[in-house]
Amino acid sequence: MRRLWIVPMVFVALLVPVAVLAAGGGGFDGVVRSIESRYHVRATRIPFMGILSAISRKATNDGVWGVHVAEFDDFSAPVDGEELNRMVEQKLGAGWERIIRETSRKGDEQTLIFMRPEGERMGLFVVDLDGQEMDVVEVSVDPDHLNENIGQYEHHHHESVRNGDVSD
Repeated sequence: MRRLWIVPMVFVALLVPVAVLAAGGGGFDGVVRSIESRYHVRATRIPFMGILSAISRKATNDGVWGVHVAEFDDFSAPVDGEELNRMVEQKLGAGWERIIRETSRKGDEQTLIFMRPEGERMGLFVVDLDGQEMDVVEVSVDPDHLNENIGQYEHHHHESVRNGDVSD
């Protein structure tokens, strides 16, 4: 009978870390929730994203997978670039490094691109605000595989020079 009190205690002890981790919410979902909370907007998530991610993985022979997408339409709140950058960095957590931060003079166009090593793969995280629309995308890519196949998508220029002008 004395040991029965241990079961509820262990149960509560196990729930506390789970609740703390769920409340902290980092990564893709943490960034999306933070944007929703801070700017009072709702994200539209792409339905069946897991299936689409599996299709992209198959179509690219494991070159791209782990795709997550959230879109914010009618995004009218003013966005401070420093604040957005800080919020995303904080929610993404350790291991992510910002490689691009671009902000228009008016601040209505902003792009943040982060990356992190994932073994032989590379994680990419993009936040792009373009006027009234913000997109958040996370994807895992195999850079070597993509580099091998990128040639089929390159545009080849045929240059000719006439009177000092270069034309395509």
